[in-house]
Amino acid sequence: MGSFSIWHWLIVLVIVMLVFGTKKLRNMGQDLGGAVKGFKDGMKDGENKSAESGEPAQAKELRDSTTIDVDAKEKSRQQ
Repeated sequence: MGSFSIWHWLIVLVIVMLVFGTKKLRNMGQDLGGAVKGFKDGMKDGENKSAESGEPAQAKELRDSTTIDVDAKEKSRQQ
């Protein structure tokens, strides 16, 4: 009951092909492959940019954010 035999998977595959059609399945596979490739390229580009700047990518994101960095000493003197 826990695992299916090869015949069960073949029947499921035939039903999926009948419902979606081979062209739609091929397009979905190409789209998924393109998304994975884009993700991998993006990860490599992020690593290369952070290595060039000499700081971790996460630190650069924090530095580039729109938050304002104020020293606590200056703020406590003003109050």
